[in-house]
Amino acid sequence: ILKIMKDRKGILLAGGSGTRLMPLTSSVNKHLLPIYDKPMIFYSLSILMLAGINEILIITRKEDLSLFNDLLGDGSRFGINLSYEVQDNPNGIAEAFLIGEKFIGKSDVCLMLGDNIFYGGQLSEKLHSAMLRKKGASIFAYEVMDPSRFGVVSFDKNNKIDSIEEKPSQPKSNYAITGLYFYDNNVIDYAKEIRPSKRGELEITSINEIYLSEESLFVEIMGRGFTWLDTGTFDSLVEASNFISIMQRQQGFNIACLEEISFNNGWISKDNLIELVSNKDSSYHNYIRNIILKK
Repeated sequence: ILKIMKDRKGILLAGGSGTRLMPLTSSVNKHLLPIYDKPMIFYSLSILMLAGINEILIITRKEDLSLFNDLLGDGSRFGINLSYEVQDNPNGIAEAFLIGEKFIGKSDVCLMLGDNIFYGGQLSEKLHSAMLRKKGASIFAYEVMDPSRFGVVSFDKNNKIDSIEEKPSQPKSNYAITGLYFYDNNVIDYAKEIRPSKRGELEITSINEIYLSEESLFVEIMGRGFTWLDTGTFDSLVEASNFISIMQRQQGFNIACLEEISFNNGWISKDNLIELVSNKDSSYHNYIRNIILKK
């Protein structure tokens, strides 16, 4: 599967001012805040890597470029290729395809929002299902109690989408559209076609509506056994940290350990892992040492 994945690149959107998290975000980008033992961006980056994507563009604010560079560099120590672009103003999620046009080139693309966390035993299978779909677009749906807060997708018994709505007052389903999207290369042209919404933003919903009108929008339903966390509030930060802490301590596996994912993908070697943990003594690096001992 990973050989096929090379036809698709990844974009990770890590801009925004994080106003809901002030004063925490007064001096640091939201995506660098800790979720238990790792920066928030590790969790979204791990999803792209689990999908088999190793060419990734991070879009962020100009003033945060050096911080992301300090943390991640060019990605080589994780076996990936990282590059960076700036989003000067919060002009909407869909602007990512205009900013990243040169990076995407003729490839298909996966867009991941930097504040989303996914977890589940069959997650890799869901990602690969979307990755192997070479035409059209794929969105991921998750059942929530309060769908009016989200973009909502409804579909028939064959999982064929019949509508998508942005924060509807009377939702047709309880399935929220998450911050993970897979698109074919046509998305660049569609991003150029759409116009700003009343909020003055290029909405990702507008892109999805084009694919829906062409009957080429597909949905991967994340049912029981999956967890989706959108870490944009103080409460959700605490909940996400508690969730990661509990799962890691009970199961003994680290969630979003980028080095482990890269090693399992065959992108870095055992010798690379040994070098990475040299003279480091955190629980995160001790976990990587245990990986080395088991191999």
